[in-house]
Amino acid sequence: MSVFLAPGLALPPRRRFLRSVAGLGALATLGPAWAQQLPAARTGTPPELRGTEFDLVIDTTRVDFDGRAGVATTVNGSLPGPTLRMREGDTVTVRVTNRLRETTSIHWHGILLPFDMDGVPGVSFAGIAPGATFTYRFTLRQSGTYWYHSHAGMQELTGLYGALIVEPRGGETLRADRDHVLLLSDWTGDDPMAVLAGLRAHAEAYSPHKPTVPEFLRDARQQGVAQALADRQMWRQMRMSPTDLSDLSATTLSYLANGCGPGQNWTGLFRPGERVRLRCINGAGHTFYDVRIPGHQLTVVQMDGQLVEPVTVDEFRFGPGQTCDVLVQPSQDACTVFAQAMDRTGYARATLAVRPGLAAPVPPLDPFQPLSMADMMGDMAGGGMDHGSMGGAGQAAQGAPGASMAMGGAAMSPGAMDHAAMGHGGASPAASATPAQPASNPIAQPSRQVRHARTEWAYTTDMRVNTPRANLDDPGAGLRGNGRRVLTLADLHTLGGPLDARGPGREVELHLTGNMARYDWSIDGQPFGDSRPVHFRHGERLRVILHNDTMMTHPMHLHGMWSELETPSGAFQARLHTVPVQPAQRVSFLVTADALGRWVWHCHLMFHMDMGMFREVLVS
Repeated sequence: MSVFLAPGLALPPRRRFLRSVAGLGALATLGPAWAQQLPAARTGTPPELRGTEFDLVIDTTRVDFDGRAGVATTVNGSLPGPTLRMREGDTVTVRVTNRLRETTSIHWHGILLPFDMDGVPGVSFAGIAPGATFTYRFTLRQSGTYWYHSHAGMQELTGLYGALIVEPRGGETLRADRDHVLLLSDWTGDDPMAVLAGLRAHAEAYSPHKPTVPEFLRDARQQGVAQALADRQMWRQMRMSPTDLSDLSATTLSYLANGCGPGQNWTGLFRPGERVRLRCINGAGHTFYDVRIPGHQLTVVQMDGQLVEPVTVDEFRFGPGQTCDVLVQPSQDACTVFAQAMDRTGYARATLAVRPGLAAPVPPLDPFQPLSMADMMGDMAGGGMDHGSMGGAGQAAQGAPGASMAMGGAAMSPGAMDHAAMGHGGASPAASATPAQPASNPIAQPSRQVRHARTEWAYTTDMRVNTPRANLDDPGAGLRGNGRRVLTLADLHTLGGPLDARGPGREVELHLTGNMARYDWSIDGQPFGDSRPVHFRHGERLRVILHNDTMMTHPMHLHGMWSELETPSGAFQARLHTVPVQPAQRVSFLVTADALGRWVWHCHLMFHMDMGMFREVLVS
């Protein structure tokens, strides 16, 4: 087996690597006297750079978002960094100079390139040392809306990100009169490492949503006193809370649109009658956004840089790492782009207007919607339940059969298989097959047998789901039954179908695991520091099954290769680079391992990644 190392890169011990990544300086709260000497960052619409050669300088600047001030990590003095416009088929050169006091990097999110250009310190290269310049050079093999960000320490959370637009070689096929990039992010004026320490001390430290007496009285009226008491007792026994939708909230975050807080109101201009293309990018460290323009329909035309069959919705949710392009024709001189956080504690806001200075009404935040039993127990609680929007019409759940949910140290269901001991290779084809699968390929359909790894029985894991739901038509907690047409994964159909016509030769099953009380995050119960690489054979076609054993949604990003999402029956659905996996959900996708080298695979919630929901992938 070949081992791939970038020139000059020595492989560090895994625990030391994890500590070094966590310790790369958080600059958000350096002393005020020192900070006041820094230049102020440019916010709002960032500068746009075009061509095949780019020069980027990473440094620190002062920022103030609606009164929440601090020190940011910026690119060319801008937050977001410059929008880079490139062209499909071109070979581009990007020179990145580091003026920080620590190592930095840039990762080109969703871009297919050689592994040593991927920008992950300690894996694909050594990082960019203070005072050094690193030259990225790669040929663009795709087009669409992407983005770039740091993969060093907490620099992404402190501002090091920007949009990357790759124009089709033959010109745009989508007709739009106006093209705006809308990069949504979040910002904490606190030291990110101090925020993480707060979560480690108390996982609900930043959550304003706590069970209240009025809520108990409401549930008692609706369900009866006995049932309301039983529900609360169950949650207490499991040391979990139905309000754990996100780790961070508006208590510590400002929600930004193109580097502007809601009070700063970033504005994109248009002329009456024009059709506007909004290239929406979620560059947040920890926020899922639900995006809509009140009174207008949105036509989704691209997801994760890939063209999809147009689908018209009122609203869409996307998580950190994802991109979503929509077309809209404003019917008023000004309209609000409203992006509320999934936990309903705050929002980012922008305006589309015919001239500067106009504003439109900002809607109130939707009511907070706690997690349901189906979010915890999967299909055992939600079998046959309609999770869809618009009252659920036409969006029935497609749950996978299984045994039961195991909590804490409960015994494993009979017949469960230890795929970790098999090198993450999953079960044998015979064990994975179901009666409906064709004999020509016994794993033509995704396996429904839940296979927990032995390593899940550890202090790092407080929950195991044996009856996961496989439905792709659930918009998620907070969006169910809200009266609006909400985009779901089941609505996405990438044009052109799969890139590889072959079926899978094997399955790899990975479980997303955690312990909320301890704020531990892992894969198969193992944090990155204790893990071994996942191995892909070069050129093989394989299926990956991601099984979420936690009560949080995880946006899982695989570097270097496409994730071709499939339906529960094995039909092609959509080509993605970041796959959101909801609580107690089991999703699968096909991967063609056509990229030699060392890659990474991780949750794009920064603190989850930092605490261990991160794996190395070796293609050899």
